[in-house]
Amino acid sequence: MAKFKLFNEDANKSPLKHLWRHFKSNHSALVGLWVFLLLAILAISAPLIAPYGVNEQNAQALILPPSWDDAGQVEFILGTDGLGRDLLSRLMNGATSTFGLAILAALLTTAIGVVLGVFAGLTRGVKSSVLNHLLDITLAIPSLLLAIVIVAILGPGLMNTVWAIIFALLPQYIHSVRNLVAQELSKDYIVAQRLDGANKWQILKTGILPNIYEHIVVIFTMSLSTAVLDIAALGFLQLGAQAPTAEWGAILAENLSLIYLAPWTVALPGILLFIAILSTNLVGDGLRHALQKRRAS
Repeated sequence: MAKFKLFNEDANKSPLKHLWRHFKSNHSALVGLWVFLLLAILAISAPLIAPYGVNEQNAQALILPPSWDDAGQVEFILGTDGLGRDLLSRLMNGATSTFGLAILAALLTTAIGVVLGVFAGLTRGVKSSVLNHLLDITLAIPSLLLAIVIVAILGPGLMNTVWAIIFALLPQYIHSVRNLVAQELSKDYIVAQRLDGANKWQILKTGILPNIYEHIVVIFTMSLSTAVLDIAALGFLQLGAQAPTAEWGAILAENLSLIYLAPWTVALPGILLFIAILSTNLVGDGLRHALQKRRAS
């Protein structure tokens, strides 16, 4: 005999389980999630599993095509560049420099942006007005242009690029979190908490943050795709990672002169960049749609 159930179990699942149920029904987002996870694992483990050293040169294997070409060699699956370096090893290590550092930059931006965004949302009066005007000014500047200006001040280099991207992404992050906090503060349950005598910290901890963390995850994925593109763009412009650092944008710039002689040296890092940005955007778009469906249900 079936058990009597007072509540509908599906209707009483946690918000995260509801979000996952709606997310996994979107097949393109699910594929994007698997690709995203593979890239993240590659970014962590690339220095350990790469078949060759990142700058190891092979004088007898200059500009070899990929192994499936008649002139290719099995030892170099994706071929070599103009200095005889294994392209597969450089691209794998490039995942650490491009995708891994983009995740680091997005996480740091999230931590700083949430703190400053919550502070901006909770403040009133002159402080709030000054902060909002500063945000409006910086939001008028594209993130890549702002990152170029900051790198020009800090100097070229991979770590300076990370800090430049953090500072370039912060205004948009603070603005989004501030709007989310302001929306929650206008709702009836916050008014009820205030009438019950809750202070700002209690309202933030039990009322605001549990209702905006899903939106923060969506903002994180969008900022991550921007960070990947900006790191690669600065490397391509030779303002970010400097040769011989294995970073996808720097690899593109370094092999640009070989585009007619060895097009695979330019095409492969470009394809990886496209896959990384596409998978991140698919995950972010899937999370946004899943969030909308969960709110509607």
